Amino acid sequence: MLRVHFTAEDLGRVRVAPGPDFLWEISNSVQTLQRRDGEREFGVWRRWVRPRLSASPRLLSALLPPRGYSPDFLTPTTGDRATLHAAVDTLMSTPRPRLRTDLTQLAATLQLPGWVSSLAGGDADTLRQLGQALRTYQLEALAPYWQRVHAHIDADRALRLRSLLDGGTEGLLAGLGPQFRWRPPVLEVTYPVDQQLRLQGRGLVLQPSFFCWPTPITLADGDLPPVLVYPIHHAEDWAGPAPDRTTGAGPLGPLLGHTRAGLLRATRTGCSTVEAARLLGVTHPAVSQHLNVLRAVGLVATVRKAGRSIHVATAEGRALLAAAERAKR
Repeated sequence: MLRVHFTAEDLGRVRVAPGPDFLWEISNSVQTLQRRDGEREFGVWRRWVRPRLSASPRLLSALLPPRGYSPDFLTPTTGDRATLHAAVDTLMSTPRPRLRTDLTQLAATLQLPGWVSSLAGGDADTLRQLGQALRTYQLEALAPYWQRVHAHIDADRALRLRSLLDGGTEGLLAGLGPQFRWRPPVLEVTYPVDQQLRLQGRGLVLQPSFFCWPTPITLADGDLPPVLVYPIHHAEDWAGPAPDRTTGAGPLGPLLGHTRAGLLRATRTGCSTVEAARLLGVTHPAVSQHLNVLRAVGLVATVRKAGRSIHVATAEGRALLAAAERAKR
């Protein structure tokens, strides 16, 4: 059990991360790739990605076992993380004491390859090899699905916003899912080991993660900026064939008409099928038909919780709406 201890100040400093975190998704997916559970959620993706990977996962899997401790420095909480390049640069600038501390803790539970000693000492060449392995793995395993990853996290954020609007920060914490129990002032989280995280006024970043599985994750060092990574809900068909971006207009052709454009606008902040039908003055089946097209072209994502579906415009959908609004000026 993980117990996160809040003060009154911490409750005012809880935020949901604005999107997927490159290094958390890499770390979580490397671990998930080595597991056998979660077949419904990740089985298709595993079978697709394994034959396409080069040697990079072997280097990363040595540092990211499927269960137990993984080094905090692989998911830094400071620095510019807006792009993969910036995130990897932040990781590669990890101070030597942090490298040594984290890798010594990992070595206490695993037999590590010899090159890890060079990494623990901050060897520049070994750090560069690690950085290249991270970039290669992202390109091979995650980039083909990144749009879908981002869309699902956008949809999860819309659910969290509704929880926040309905119940404030305590409603947000109480609504995170069955693995969480809010017992003021402590958030109890299903966790493989007993751990206490005392926020002490620092606040908390809630980081939704697509590949986090099966329980939430936090950093081992409680002195680092607090972050709680939690698994999001997955649509059952998320891991179909990776999208082919080389074919002309593809399925964008049907994306025309006032009703569909109005529906896309309605999903900017998230809406249910009932809400969209009422707003647009059309039937529920018509809304569902239009949503199928918007989902097929990656402009809308749908997340289901407690029997309710919420439809949210993806980053691409919001960009299309913004472009249309600029064109009107």
